[in-house]
Amino acid sequence: MSAVTTDSNAGDKLKTFERKTKRAERARQKLISRDEKAERKRAARNGFSNPANPTRSLLLTVLCAIFAVYSLLPFLYLIINATKTQSDFTSTFGLSFGNTFALWENIATVFTYQNGIFGRWFINTVFYVVVGAGGATLLSIMGGYALAKFRFPGRNLCFAVVIGAISVPGIALAVPQFLLFAKVGLTNTPWSMIIPSLVSTFGLYLMWIFSDQAVPDELLEAARVDGAGEMRTFFQISLPLLAPGIVTTALFTIVATWNNYFLPLIMLKDSDWYPLTIGLNQWKDQASTAGGQAIQNLVITGSLITIIPLVISFLLLQRYWQSGLAAGAVKE
Repeated sequence: MSAVTTDSNAGDKLKTFERKTKRAERARQKLISRDEKAERKRAARNGFSNPANPTRSLLLTVLCAIFAVYSLLPFLYLIINATKTQSDFTSTFGLSFGNTFALWENIATVFTYQNGIFGRWFINTVFYVVVGAGGATLLSIMGGYALAKFRFPGRNLCFAVVIGAISVPGIALAVPQFLLFAKVGLTNTPWSMIIPSLVSTFGLYLMWIFSDQAVPDELLEAARVDGAGEMRTFFQISLPLLAPGIVTTALFTIVATWNNYFLPLIMLKDSDWYPLTIGLNQWKDQASTAGGQAIQNLVITGSLITIIPLVISFLLLQRYWQSGLAAGAVKE
């Protein structure tokens, strides 16, 4: 009798547990259904918040459209006016094409005007970028990596100096640099352009922060345990992990060196060493000199040719750049 009573009590408890489980499941399903219905209403009103179907906002759309027009309008102006002759440039509206399509003629004239001096300016600019910006990128990589992964006396002082140097505008240092280079006789030489370009405080800070996040300390310790030296660890292990930061730093230094205007303006007097920025400005001012010829169509065409390498660089390096934008955003 006792065994029968025990089995009956166990059966009642099991049925009670099953009923509670079913009620809990029904309550959970109701909650899920209610949440799904609320999400569908919200999505129908605002759109899903994901990259494939972002939240729609009329204000943000208008602001982005204004910014896009502001950014693309100068480029459109260059393209349109590079197709004009000098007479069409001065007699037609800036955003309308002229009577003659002279783009190819203008390009040919740009490279032959004044015995082809534009080609010399272009080569000078590429040389300053390769040596100056390339050196600045390399020094930023090595300096930022060392500051991020090594502990040494004065490290915090270095951090303070770098942060302070970022806040100093480059134009404020141009005159002291000119006086210093004049003392050692390096003005009007390529060194007066290359040496200042080798220093990029922002690039150093950027690589410092990126190296600290992108290169795990455990990976470096494992390489050292396996017998790898510091140089091998840096070039074979750390450098591939720093690719997005390297590309970002390289883009900043390339653009800064390519568009540098004030430094070569005060350092260089010989037109054979001019970069494109100073050379095109000299062509622009030519019409204001006595007996000078107005060649705005060549200046516009030269400006269009000047920015093409930068556009190509951004397009080619964009995928490496974007690959590191979310680095460290997800904690595993």
